[in-house]
Amino acid sequence: MANLRRSNFPNFPSMLENFFSRGMSEFDDFFQRKGNMPAVNIQEKENEFLIDVAAPGLKKEDFKLHLDNNVLTISSEKEYASEDKDERGSYTRHEFSYQSFSRSFTLPEMANADQIKANYQDGILKISIPKREDARKQSSRTIDIS
Repeated sequence: MANLRRSNFPNFPSMLENFFSRGMSEFDDFFQRKGNMPAVNIQEKENEFLIDVAAPGLKKEDFKLHLDNNVLTISSEKEYASEDKDERGSYTRHEFSYQSFSRSFTLPEMANADQIKANYQDGILKISIPKREDARKQSSRTIDIS
């Protein structure tokens, strides 16, 4: 039996060839980019830290925010299902998928973890983490010498 080579099938897609020639780290990168991992923006302001999570198509009930030992974990799980039936009630097509993600962030010491607030609107989960009062930057001033 002869070994099959790609050159024997010039129109055969290279998908299988690519699949078997990649290392596992490339697949991890692929699933993190193409999969369910939402983009996150983190911004530090004078009085707070802001985290924006781009997660369109979800509802606020789909999210879980959990704080444990100064680590904030943002997660979501959602199941999608669709089906087509014929007039007899038999399935002609039944599809389902499961989508989930989890991201964790270690909060800095200056964060006031007791005052964290979250809001989901227009596909963006916005999380506000205020800074502790004693950790906020003091405004600059001139000191008179007596």
